[in-house]
Amino acid sequence: MKTFALAALSAALISGAAQAEMTTIKDVLGRSVDIDVPAQRVVLGFYAEDYMAIGTEQAFDNVVGISRDTWEAWRPASWKLYTDYRPSLKDIPDVGEIESQTFSVEKVLSLNPDVVLLADWQYKGLGMDVDTLEDAGIPIVVVDYNAQTLERHLQSTHIIGELTGQEARADKIADEYETLVTNIHTKIADAGLKKPRTYIEFGNQGPSEYSFTYGKNMWGAMVSSAGGDNIAAPFVEWWGPINPEQVIASNPEVIFIAGTESGKKSDAMVMGQGIDRKVALQRLAGFTKRPGWEDLSAVKSQRVYGIYQGASRTILDGSMLQFIAKAQYPELFADLTPEQNYLDFYQRYLPVTPSGTFAVSLTK
Repeated sequence: MKTFALAALSAALISGAAQAEMTTIKDVLGRSVDIDVPAQRVVLGFYAEDYMAIGTEQAFDNVVGISRDTWEAWRPASWKLYTDYRPSLKDIPDVGEIESQTFSVEKVLSLNPDVVLLADWQYKGLGMDVDTLEDAGIPIVVVDYNAQTLERHLQSTHIIGELTGQEARADKIADEYETLVTNIHTKIADAGLKKPRTYIEFGNQGPSEYSFTYGKNMWGAMVSSAGGDNIAAPFVEWWGPINPEQVIASNPEVIFIAGTESGKKSDAMVMGQGIDRKVALQRLAGFTKRPGWEDLSAVKSQRVYGIYQGASRTILDGSMLQFIAKAQYPELFADLTPEQNYLDFYQRYLPVTPSGTFAVSLTK
């Protein structure tokens, strides 16, 4: 019996080894990483919805650790939506959050992962802890949707497809995104219109205090990609506040105020899951009352828009690019329905569909 059991175990191990496929993945930083795919034990630092959309819900059966704050704390309404649907998400061990310096290398090591998947900013924030993980034989793969470039969006999508064994699904999602972006770029280029001056701000501080705006990445990159002249670009490299007097001097023709589900008890901009459209419009209108804003071209023409912060830095942000393009070039993109397209992505690729306000115009 012992001989039979050992033989059976040996056969199972050989069979498992035969099914494993060692693949060299080149991540967004150009690092070549050897991994058995599909990965069976994954620690996920960021981009949870992207991982699920591309890898399918089943891919989360193999997630053994998560940086929980990047989902639960940053997008609590989204976290609740998913955990109501799949309560087992709450049982995934939390490895802490890099930006707040609660990330635990010891916790990651205890989970014995096949791979740690990190955002570019997380990898850079880890510093010497990267060496600790790699010296322990744990490969790290870096993806990046924060850059908001077509190249990195597509590459990150294909990488997640490889890690989860969902290459065909990743190809489809990437092809859809590339077509969407290319169509916008082509239409704007063919029209040859003057770029509108555009300002975008994360409205988490309310009208009384100027919060972050964006230069080369995130919303700033999307404004530029959609054919706008980002007024913050000469003054803010990545993200940060801008002098209020500079905003007034630049006289933007289009303004976007981004919001999340937080800030319901203040005058902060609110957008996202469970947010009533009337409330979002009231908050948005409050920003137009800032000192000096009554004379801005955007306010005079009511080209002021609310946009969902949670729909940036993700493969789901194609619809937000459409919304920005439509706001900047309303005649060119009158036929687009960005907010509906955002919800349609959920229906095609994710197990839940949010309800709320994700894109709004001051006039609607």
